Amino acid sequence: MRFPRLLIPGLAAIALVGCLGATSGTPSAESPAAPVSSPSPEQSAPQVAAAPSGSFMAGEHPTQGKVKLVVKNNQRFLEFDRTFKTDSGPDLVVALHRSGNVLQTTKPPAYPLKEGDYVVLAPLQKTSGAQSYAIPSQVNLANYKSVVVWCQKFNATFGAARLSN
Repeated sequence: MRFPRLLIPGLAAIALVGCLGATSGTPSAESPAAPVSSPSPEQSAPQVAAAPSGSFMAGEHPTQGKVKLVVKNNQRFLEFDRTFKTDSGPDLVVALHRSGNVLQTTKPPAYPLKEGDYVVLAPLQKTSGAQSYAIPSQVNLANYKSVVVWCQKFNATFGAARLSN
């Protein structure tokens, strides 16, 4: 009688110890996984400098919208966004200016520009909406801090945008 009473608990103990001691060669869903490190944002994306951009301020005429410097296929461009708007006028051009605040360094109401302080990029394409202007490779952007919409005929600055990162 004693033997059957000890046999069942003994077999159960052996089975239990055998199960606990056994290890599997493959990981199970219940086994703790090794920590997986995901790349931090600094590691996963290359660091890109913020593109210089700015918002137009009215000069002699109401002017609004945003402008930013972009590079496409190794060519630099100024891009006016779709909110750009200014008045029409004769001989309007887009130019880069050396001053960071053209409207404060020139005199109202025309805000005239001095020769040597700017470089003309191109005639203004249209008085509103998105547009793009190529910047010649010989232009050193470090020398220019603003974008202006300028009437060459009357030396009047319609609006200006300070470029900053």
